[in-house]
Amino acid sequence: MAKTELATTQPQKEMLTIRPPKGWISLNLRDLWLYRELITFLTWRDILVRYKQTLLGASWAIINPVVNMLVLQFIFGNLAQMDTGGVPGPIFRYTALLPWMLFSKALSSSGRSMLTNRGLITKIYFPRLVIPLSSVLSGVVDFGISFLVMIGMMIYYKVAISWAMLTIPLLIMLTLIVALGVGLWLSALNVLYRDVGYILPVMTQLWLFLSPVGYSSASIPENLQLLYALNPMTGVIEAFRWAMLGEAPATLGLQLATSVGISLIVLISGLFFFRRMERTFADMI
Repeated sequence: MAKTELATTQPQKEMLTIRPPKGWISLNLRDLWLYRELITFLTWRDILVRYKQTLLGASWAIINPVVNMLVLQFIFGNLAQMDTGGVPGPIFRYTALLPWMLFSKALSSSGRSMLTNRGLITKIYFPRLVIPLSSVLSGVVDFGISFLVMIGMMIYYKVAISWAMLTIPLLIMLTLIVALGVGLWLSALNVLYRDVGYILPVMTQLWLFLSPVGYSSASIPENLQLLYALNPMTGVIEAFRWAMLGEAPATLGLQLATSVGISLIVLISGLFFFRRMERTFADMI
């Protein structure tokens, strides 16, 4: 009897080949949507790790801005006697610290993000843009806690809540855009030059005093207002004060328009630079 052999066929597996792109490449922002779950996971991980093994836990999200507010109030209020336009000094400076703390934390985290996640980068493939993006987003939780303290201060100082507070989500988005744009440049440069990690704290501290956190931009001479507006955080901070307290300098429109323009330029250029350097991260990190 003849034997009949049954041929079995196995489905062929698809092979994904990843090649480094040549020249100036497209941003491929669609990949961020495909890896949205990874962004959520890394963001939540950063939030949990931030206060792990601390005695006070998330209370630091309140302590840090309050202590900074007291220091700024002593320097610019008690010593320098800077004008606040009739607004109580503590609430005047705490309002400015809300966007500033969000920006500075996002900038610090994103600037170091590629080195702190080197284990992931050298083992698996995913869009590297996920790392600085999740580092920036993780600061929103601390902002929310600090914002509740701000509401309490407004009740204590009997400051009326106006319709302008509806613009705060847009201002938060603008703050994150500034932080992400600068963070993309710093995170990529930090892979090439580790000096960036040492420069970052100094740069952030200097940026604080060049921004209207402890004082109003109205105290800047008129002939320097345009130059001062080139700091993208100037318009963001003054817009926060307007949204929360109703106080705004006459140049707020110029400052906010300049902040939006510069923020978009920094973000777009940072995206292209980051994508350009992405091909070398695994080898140099």
